[in-house]
Amino acid sequence: MVITALACSLVGQQERVTILPGTRAATLYRVEDVTEAYYCSYGVNPEYRRLLEGGGMVISGVGSQGEARIVELPTHPFFVATLFLPQARSTAETPHPIITGYAAAASMHRVARHSESGAFPSS
Repeated sequence: MVITALACSLVGQQERVTILPGTRAATLYRVEDVTEAYYCSYGVNPEYRRLLEGGGMVISGVGSQGEARIVELPTHPFFVATLFLPQARSTAETPHPIITGYAAAASMHRVARHSESGAFPSS
């Protein structure tokens, strides 16, 4: 199975995530290390890492033992998946960088879609 139970549950824990350079996550976070809160007991099965990377997926954030914590598809307008919940520490005053990136990508997609059709709705 690509998704498997973690050896140790991360429910209720905070863990450092190292953001790998040259990735969308690095562009969004603009720092090398972050601490994120977890609410899960499952993750990417390390036996599938090479297969996923061979298919174009990029591991862009890793835990202390090199475990995948953030994955992305660089060819997609915005495919960033995390083991943690970005929305858990996102507020209107200080939105999480991944939430901000998603909103920006959605807005750019909307603008591009409507400019191609020649019509842009007012609402």
